[in-house]
Order: sequence, then C-alpha cells, then structure tokens
Amino acid sequence: MSWHVVHLADVAATHWRNGGGLTRELVAQPPGADWQWRLSVAEVAADGPFSRFEGVTRWFAVLQGSGVVLNVATPSDAGGATEHRLTAQDAPLCFDGAASTGCRLIAGPTQDFNLMLQDGCLPARMARIHGSAHELAHASKCIAVYAVSTRASVEFNGQRLDVPPATLVWRHLSKAATVRVQCEHALWMEWSA
Repeated sequence: MSWHVVHLADVAATHWRNGGGLTRELVAQPPGADWQWRLSVAEVAADGPFSRFEGVTRWFAVLQGSGVVLNVATPSDAGGATEHRLTAQDAPLCFDGAASTGCRLIAGPTQDFNLMLQDGCLPARMARIHGSAHELAHASKCIAVYAVSTRASVEFNGQRLDVPPATLVWRHLSKAATVRVQCEHALWMEWSA
C-alpha cells in the first residue's frame, strides 16, 4: 500500500456541539461514526469541555497558539482532575477519551492535533520530531506523519516523499520498515492495525 496524503486546507470544518471550536477530520477508518481510529485538527476558540469518547485512547498536541490547560478527571481519580499545561513545545498528552476533560486557553485560540484510537488499535504512540528521526515500524501497524508549519521529508524503503506544511501522510505496513523523517517540526504516529 502506498502513502495516503491529506492536506488540511482540503478538509471541510465542522462545528463542535458546544460551539467552542471547529474540527477538521483528516481521516477515520472505517469512515463514519463507527471508526476504529481517527486523526483530526481542531481550532479551539473558547474555554469549555471536550466531548467524551468511551473506549477511546486519545493523544492531543498543540500545533499553534499559546496553548491550553487541560483538566482531565477519570473515574479512578479520587483526588479530582489532573491539570496539564500544553504548548506547541510540549510532548503530546495521552489520556482516556472517556475522561471528563475541561479546556482553558492560555492566551487566545489554538490549533491542536488529535489521534483517537479504539482499544483494539493499541499499543500506539505520538511524538514530536524536530530535526531528524529514524523510526523502526513493525508489521501490522499504521504509521503517519503530520508536517506542522514547514515542509517535511519522509524516506521509506529508499523512496522519498516530500510533505507540504499542514499535511498528513499515512500508510499501513504489511512488513517491518525503517522510516526516516526530516523536518523542522512534525508529529510521528503509529498504532496497531
């Protein structure tokens, strides 16, 4: 299977139910409401709660803006919510999609990236890349790179793919492979498929 390419500018935005922002769904598999995994970019314009997703593990990374403070309270948190201050320099946050999560903007609107996975897609991870990285990806995984605000290059099995800013590339692996990413700022993701 070859790379799938999704440009953020080509994806229509949908309003959040609470009116606090917009979401652009880059890809969901399978398409529709019963997805197993989903990648999206959100524009957060106001403080407010996040939607809950039962049975989903969620990664969240700030792309642009001053950042957010998330208060995440899972049912097992007897002491209340845990506060997470996140900026475009911080590592992505992984948390329970079913958790009661409140979002407060630090200083104005932000743009954020979300990776959401049903439990069957675990283990998984999301990481920021600044400069270059070599990733060994195993068979039966999906991998993805999102070029944040500058161009990135992805080398896979000797073939190079140039990725424009604000663009997602993803593919399913049938066998293990080494992937090299060079960029100023990108997100690397992998999950079980």
